[in-house]
Amino acid sequence: MFAVHLMAFYFTKLKEDQIKKVDRFLYHMRLSDETLLDIMARFQAEMQKGLGKDTNPTASVKMLPTFVRAIPDGSENGEFLSLDLGGSKFRVLKVQVSEEGKRNVQMESQFYPTPNEIIRGNGTELFEYVADCLADFMKTKELMQKKLPLGLTFSFPCKQTKLEEGILLSWTKKFKARGVQGTDVVSSLTNAMKRHQDLDVDILALVNDTVGTMMTCAYDDPYCEVGVIIGTGTNACYMEDMSNIDLVEGDEGRMCVNTEWGAFGDDGALEDIRTEFDRELDLGSLNPGKQLFEKMISGLYLGELVRLILLKMAKAGLLFGGEKSSALHIKGKIETRHVAAMERYKEGLANTREILTDLGLEPSDADCIAVQHVSTIVSFRSANLCAAALAAILTRLRENKKLVRLRTTVGVDGTLYKIHPQYPKRLHKVVRKLVPNCDVRFLLSESGSTKGAAMVTAVASRLQAQRKQIDKVLALFRLTQEQLVGIRNKMRVEFEYGLKKDTHPLATVKMLPTYVCGMPDGTEKGKFLALDLGGTNFRVLLVKIRSGRRSVRMYNKIFAIPLEIMQGTGEELFDHIVQCIADFLDYMGLKGAQLPLGFTFSFPCRQASIDKGTLIEWTKGFKATDCEGEDVVDMLREAIKRRNEFDLDIVAVVNDTVGTMMTCGYEDSNCEVGLIAGTGSNMCYMEEMRNIELVEGDEGKMCINTEWGGFGDNGCLDDIHTQYDKEVDEGSLNPGKQRYEKMTSGMYLGEIVRQILIDLTKQGLLFRGQISERLRTRGIFETKFLSQIESDRLALLQVRRILQQLGLDSTCEDSIVVKEVCGAVSRRAAQLYGAGLAAIVEKRREDQGLEHMRITVGVDGTLYKLHPHFSRILRETVKELAPQCDVMFMLSEDGSGKGAALITAVAKRLQQAQRDH
Repeated sequence: MFAVHLMAFYFTKLKEDQIKKVDRFLYHMRLSDETLLDIMARFQAEMQKGLGKDTNPTASVKMLPTFVRAIPDGSENGEFLSLDLGGSKFRVLKVQVSEEGKRNVQMESQFYPTPNEIIRGNGTELFEYVADCLADFMKTKELMQKKLPLGLTFSFPCKQTKLEEGILLSWTKKFKARGVQGTDVVSSLTNAMKRHQDLDVDILALVNDTVGTMMTCAYDDPYCEVGVIIGTGTNACYMEDMSNIDLVEGDEGRMCVNTEWGAFGDDGALEDIRTEFDRELDLGSLNPGKQLFEKMISGLYLGELVRLILLKMAKAGLLFGGEKSSALHIKGKIETRHVAAMERYKEGLANTREILTDLGLEPSDADCIAVQHVSTIVSFRSANLCAAALAAILTRLRENKKLVRLRTTVGVDGTLYKIHPQYPKRLHKVVRKLVPNCDVRFLLSESGSTKGAAMVTAVASRLQAQRKQIDKVLALFRLTQEQLVGIRNKMRVEFEYGLKKDTHPLATVKMLPTYVCGMPDGTEKGKFLALDLGGTNFRVLLVKIRSGRRSVRMYNKIFAIPLEIMQGTGEELFDHIVQCIADFLDYMGLKGAQLPLGFTFSFPCRQASIDKGTLIEWTKGFKATDCEGEDVVDMLREAIKRRNEFDLDIVAVVNDTVGTMMTCGYEDSNCEVGLIAGTGSNMCYMEEMRNIELVEGDEGKMCINTEWGGFGDNGCLDDIHTQYDKEVDEGSLNPGKQRYEKMTSGMYLGEIVRQILIDLTKQGLLFRGQISERLRTRGIFETKFLSQIESDRLALLQVRRILQQLGLDSTCEDSIVVKEVCGAVSRRAAQLYGAGLAAIVEKRREDQGLEHMRITVGVDGTLYKLHPHFSRILRETVKELAPQCDVMFMLSEDGSGKGAALITAVAKRLQQAQRDH
């Protein structure tokens, strides 16, 4: 018993001594946590350099865009081919992907050898060999009659400008075929395939093996957004935000970036970490000075590093009693599989003895322990370096997403990771230590990168098909120059109809005379009351106008109008209004004053004079009974009488559009058009009296309230009316009415978007085909969301948040599509507005017989003010459709309040002038 203990003690002591000896000798290869954090920071800086347009040319870590923009979502299906060139073997694969609710992939594959004379010979021969193997595979699998999409896994650094193209930057590992560098490998392979007439294959994607690994794992785990290869070579890829990739146009969504991290340190960034053995190995390699990080990590080099260390230790008399065998001098004699075998748990020492004996050495127990420890140090350093770079990527992902904690999955492949018994757990442990705020799952890629290439191809063909369908929908909202000219001309015809006595009763654009005959001239002064009714809020204002200095002061109070009053009886509505006026007069201490009043009433009215307005029909959700066909001024006077507390001088009934024009006209005498682009849509302008057949007299001008929202109610816009517009119209309070308004105004744009989103989701093109309950709710998609989603400053993450509020769990791709839909709908609205406005300014120019005309348009409304692109597109459209008019746009300051007071003031002035005559 004592002897056993003695032996164990001797052995432990021997082990300790040998380990200490090796540790001292390889002191430089042991990396502290501090050093690893430092390497991590250096790699982060290198990534940044690779992503920047100006810094990329000199960056050693190339950060190549792969044009892979989406990971599988499980809806992929079909048959795909895949080729894998770049590892120790070449492989052809047929992948059958089926959806049927469960993610199911079936594969048949065939390996072909890659003889040295092929991979180091002539490039043309290499691709012909690949094409021959593919043809052989398709013959044996009886696939010759089918047209199949193919994904090519090509594990070398390539510069891509699209998914199906890649220019080889440099060969790595053992490949050295001539005449390929700097050329597109996809077209080389396509040309080689032309030799086989019966091959009908479409190369849809060129994929790096790292990307293939990420895609394979992402099919099984949607959290996977990083791919790492630790095999013959080493590399990593991850999903980067497009806004950070300077080398590719566009800021929307994400794209997979192939880091090509093997070249980290090629610019000298790792010189303090590299040892004499790394330098010696590099000098003897196929590509000296290149891929220095890879040469410290990957399977192609670990065995060689161990050999160089053992040789040096033997020379120094630290191993094998100073003896060296001839085999130990031969490059490549120790391979990575030997390193893995030496580190096997339990049988590691026996394996070590066997391997050394095969090399013609006679190792002692002490030698075996020392050599095993050399292997451990070399492979541990490899895992450490790999972990530091991976931790940098994970930190970048977390920061991109602005998260405190990141949950993610890393897909891993490669022989070293798979065959080395200790490698995976060492790597995982160090990564978790370096990034404690990331919850990382490591997923071993089952069938490697080839299945991944098929997945990329499947996703590419899914996206291609989806893109076609989405484009088909968006195309319905694209108006050609020809269509816009047609709309402008139709609008012009409708104006004429509305102005003529005979055609007026049937006209859809009502062209209502407002009896506002003059613009402010600056002499207006006094105190005026203004009422503003036109939306869910009702305002009462006191407006003080001082002449000479053109200054206006306003005091106002806002009152809500409850739904039951909006949709109750007319009496209730007007009693409520008078109640609000009484409150305001009390509040201002004006109870006894008899002030002139302007009433902004933003609904279609037929006027016979400035202080009479007969409501034609309610719009915008109002439904009060016994009002249509009645004079609203009379109704207001009646209500004031019923209350019997105060008396008011009602001078003018005003439309908010006219008020808008007047406010701007007060500042700019060129202003002759008023435009509302908000909840509703309308336009007014100053017309020559001689053109207005409905009103007596030919002298001077009068403002016409076009009520153009009804344009198209006679079917003249049916050619651009989409199924979505029909849905919105049918679900509205006034089906068949206000067609133009329903295609242009803020009240309806969000609803059009909602209808499109529902349709795209039903087609399985959005939100994984799941329609949320909230999306089914009318009016849930407010127009303000369009403005927010289309804002250039909003990253897609924020778009996703807006969609989450609507109960929609969206991917990046979904968010891009939603943004495009919003853009298409609001762009069409702005162009339709522009066409209508062009019709009016052209009419004014021709009426005045001018070659060229300058005119100002007063504008109000939330859509114009708040939407990020609406006003720009509107202006551009007017410029295109009315090139001889120089149109200025002026934002109106409170048209319905200040404007109403100004109209009242002008009317008072004109009344006075008439009396004086």
